[in-house]
Parts: sequence; C-alpha cells; structure tokens
Amino acid sequence: MVAAKRKRNAAAMPAAVPSPPPNGITNPQANPEVIDAPNAYRASPDSDVDKRIAPGPIKSEPGSESPLSDVPDIEPPAKKRNTKKGAAKTGAAVKKEKDDGAVDATPAKKTPVKKAANDDMDDLEGEGEEEADEEELSAALARPPPVNSDYLPLPWKGRLGYACLNTYLRYSTPPVFASRTCRIASILEHRHPLRDPSQPEHPTKNRPDREQPASVERGQKYVEALGLANARDVIKMLRWNHKYGIKFLRLSSEMFPFASHEEYGYKLAPFAAETLAEVGKVVAELGHRVTTHPGQFTQLGSPRKQVIDNALRDLEYHDEMLSLLKLPEQMDRDAVMILHLGGVFGDKAATLDRFRENYKALPQSVKNRLVLENDDVSWSVHELLPICEELNIPMVLDYHHHNIIFDAEQIREGTKDICDLYPRIKATWDKKGIKQKMHYSEPTPAAITGRQRRKHNPRVATLPPCANDMDLMIEAKDKEQAVFELMRTFKLPGFDTFNDIIPHVRNDDNKAAMQASNKKKATPKKKGKQVKDEDEEMEDDTGSLVDGESSNLVPEEEVGMGGPEGRVYWPPGMEDWLRPKKREVKPKTTGSAKKVTPAQKRKALADAVALEAAVKEQEVSDEEAAEAATPATKKA
Repeated sequence: MVAAKRKRNAAAMPAAVPSPPPNGITNPQANPEVIDAPNAYRASPDSDVDKRIAPGPIKSEPGSESPLSDVPDIEPPAKKRNTKKGAAKTGAAVKKEKDDGAVDATPAKKTPVKKAANDDMDDLEGEGEEEADEEELSAALARPPPVNSDYLPLPWKGRLGYACLNTYLRYSTPPVFASRTCRIASILEHRHPLRDPSQPEHPTKNRPDREQPASVERGQKYVEALGLANARDVIKMLRWNHKYGIKFLRLSSEMFPFASHEEYGYKLAPFAAETLAEVGKVVAELGHRVTTHPGQFTQLGSPRKQVIDNALRDLEYHDEMLSLLKLPEQMDRDAVMILHLGGVFGDKAATLDRFRENYKALPQSVKNRLVLENDDVSWSVHELLPICEELNIPMVLDYHHHNIIFDAEQIREGTKDICDLYPRIKATWDKKGIKQKMHYSEPTPAAITGRQRRKHNPRVATLPPCANDMDLMIEAKDKEQAVFELMRTFKLPGFDTFNDIIPHVRNDDNKAAMQASNKKKATPKKKGKQVKDEDEEMEDDTGSLVDGESSNLVPEEEVGMGGPEGRVYWPPGMEDWLRPKKREVKPKTTGSAKKVTPAQKRKALADAVALEAAVKEQEVSDEEAAEAATPATKKA
C-alpha cells in the first residue's frame, strides 16, 4: 500500500457520541473563532473565492498539501500584473516550481499558457481579474469562435444542483451551513479547560485557561463539535432544497475540519456515525443525490510521496463520510467523489503511469466512488477518456473546462463537437452502474484570455446540450441562486415555488423578536446603555423571551425556510439584500436646531437659577451700600 500509516487521534477515544455543545460555540455570530472554510465559497474546488460573500481570500499555510491541512489565513489580494517584465518573472517562478515537483500547468493545446508565480493550483481563477499582455490578447483574438449546439434539454426531467454552500441559509439567524472550521491554534487552545467549567464557553468571559493542564481529547471534542454542527445543518439544507425543487447537492469537503490532516486527523465513525446516518435518512427520504469533490491538492499523479500520502488520507476521509450516510444501494453508488488528475510535472506519460500505479493501490471502496473530471489547466477530454476507459473510471464532462482546454486537432471549441463523444463518456458510467452527472458553468463576460476565462460567472445564462434527465451540477458563485436563475429562465420544475426577498428584511427567523424582547426586558437604569453584548444576544433562546412573546416566534423547523411566500431569491448583484441594512448616518444640516439632551436641559436650568441668584445678591449688596453712606459721602 502506497499510503503511510494514518495517524488518528480518535482511535483511543471512547465511542460515545458527545452531546451537542451550546449554540454559541459553533455559531460564528457568537464565536469569532468559528470561521468559514475557504473552498465552500468557491464555484468549484479549483476556482476562486467569491469575495463578495466570503470575507476575503483565504489560503493555506506555506508548504501545505491539502486544503484541510493547515490554518486558513486571510491575506490581501495579490497585486495585478500587466507588464511583460512581470510575465517573464512569473515564467521563472513557474519553472522553479516545476523543478520542485509542484503542479505543472502545461495545457493540452500546443500554444503555451502563461501561469502566475504562485502556480500550485491554489487559486487558478483568482487571476481572472488581471489584465492580459499583448501576446495573450493576440492569441485570444486569433482563436476561432466557439461552435455551440442549439439543442436545449427541454422539457427538463433531470436534477440541478449546486456546491457546498447555500447563500440564503448562510445569512440566516442562526446561520445554516456545513463548512464551519477553525484554526489549529483554536484546537490547541481548547485542549485546556474553561476558566469556569460549570458555565458554557463565552468568547470573552469564559475562555480556556492555558494555565491548566492540556488534554488532547478535550481539543478533539472541540473540533468534533464543529463537524457535528456542520452535519446537522446538512439536514436543513436538504429540506430547504426540496422545498424549492433542488434535488442535487455537493457536500462540503470541509464538513469535518482537519479530518484528513496528517497530525490532527481523525476517524468519523467513533463520534459522527449516528449524525451522518440521520443525514442519510433524509437524503433517501427525499430522493436526492449527494456527491463530493476533494480539492485540487488531492492528486494521484504527483511524483512526491508526501502529496500521494496526503491524497490517500483525503480520499479515505471522503469515502468514510459518504459511507456513514448508509444510503440505499443505488444512491450510495451514485454518491461519487470527483477528482482532477492534477499537474503534468513535465511529462504527461509518466504522470499517467504514476496515476495508474496509485489508483490500483487504492482501497476498493474508494475506487468504487472515484470519478475523473477534465480540467481547465492541463488535461483535456481526449486525454482523460482513454485512461478512464482503461481503468474503469467514470468521466465527468465539465463544459467550461472543455472550452478552455481541448485538443484543437480533433475538436472545435464549443458544445457542438463534444456531443460526438457523449456515447463513450456515458459508457464509463453505465459500466459501473452509476447515474451520470455533468458540470456546467460559464466564464465572466469580460474574459478574453484562457487565464481570464477560468473565472466562473456568478450565474449561467443557458443549459448545455446534455440529456434532459441529466444530473447537472451548476458550478457558479451564486450557488443556489444560479439554479433559481435557470429555473426562471426556462420555467423548469420548481420555478414558481420562490419569490424575491424583501431587501434587508428577514421574516423567517426570530432575530427581530429576540431583539425586541431584549429591549422590553431592559430596566430604566440600563436604558440608553448597551444591555447585552451582541454575542450574548445570539445565545438567547425562546426561554429568555418575555411572557407572551413565544407565541409570535417562527417554529424551529421553519426558520430560514423563506416563509409562506418563499422569499429566498435575490437578483444578480444584490447579495447585500441578504444582510441587514447598514445604519445611515445623516449629515447635520447647517442652521438646523440642535437637539438638547435632558442632561443639557438640567444644566442650563441650574445655570439660569445660579445666575438669577447672583443678580439678586448683587442688588441686595448695592442697596446695603447705599443705606450705609454718610451725608458727606453722599454730597461728595
């Protein structure tokens, strides 16, 4: 076996399922240590982060080989490059990384495509905003126009899906999402007991006490609590999807933080089997399909043993997560793991040989789920299809990637010519008895060069010429909203189940009721002061409401579900509507009457009384002085 022996903290832990922690521990609104895993915000694992939704670009620590391997830190965006000098410098950096065995970016086409200096497939589409140099523009403008099919798969009978994160639920209160994670420093800190173990953890008032002895098991329970919260939220996401006609979901690879990490990794079965089985029951009940897509660092063709070992751990983690769902036989077979072949490392033939060797060494359960996808950097459909047929691996056709990387000697860009390969591609699925799926996305309208075209458009404008019963994953930055857009455009099943949201207003959660209740409970002394910290407000439950308020609450199962009118759609570019409206500070108008506070009124009154008293005292003094004067003094 190629894989090194896995280090698992959970092996020595008891099998009991830990009780759910207080909501504040796993709620990012209450606990700032809970952060969003970076890949969940991407249109696909090899694309860029949607900076409009995510707080900022996130990267792994230097030297990491997996998106789950190290602490995700926020860094400022890379500076744009638009000079030939910069391009030359970049080329040197790429050559150095090739020598080190990093991901090679040689495209399938004969024309070379320049890569950024940080050429490790960490953020392939992040360069889409860069300006192209003259050479790139000339090559792009000389490219023949795409030849697209005019066929539309209507009437639609298939399943449309989105990847990992639901934008509407993410900004619910409490937020619902399956990609909570933390920094490794947080795990280490939570190995220490709380200052007051009898009270729940609080971000400021009850933190872990580093002066107390540390326990690996205690830190492990902390990260497990995040994973369990993620898994429980998948149930809500599935029911939300079903309400609006979406029956296909890609599960986040980061559902269980650091599960495939070399040092901090762990097995899921000892603590998550029961929760994942509940998720699987809902998947089976609703008739949905779930899949996963390990990240771009998970490669089986690398010449580096560490990369292969990390990839095997990551694939085994994904397989365990899907297996613990306990799905019915066909649904379990359809729960696949999509993988890119990765870099070419200077020699495609040698890379394919390494892939063959490492694939054959995989556990059978992993091989049963593994499928290969053509990418937008190195491997075209014509290069992957033969290896898939040879090793009995299903091939996922990604239309967006195909329009960037294709064999120009055999096929034209666009969706028309690729249709000739449909029978061979479908046969790779049928041979293993797995329901076929495809990926669809579109480049941003302004994209010209190949590098720019890798960037996914927030939504797609049309459907590809696939079978009308296809399971089609829409890889777009706006996630479920991109699916809604297609539903509305083509009047697909479910298009009449949702309506536009009211800007900055949520009527399907209890945040407003909780805030109103907190104001009512404030005493006169505390009026005008901050009664509670924001994180304390987020921890309040229905039991903290004043009498009579609980009857007005939205039931737990209806929170975040869009209300009776299904107001869950936000128009393109209007993602700010998901959040409360920012407070507007009105500028002071010149000459307007200044508002006087009660304290100022009291002070002014006291000053007036004091002034009046001083005047009277002065008058009395003057009268006394006049009476005391002698006749001589008066005459003088």
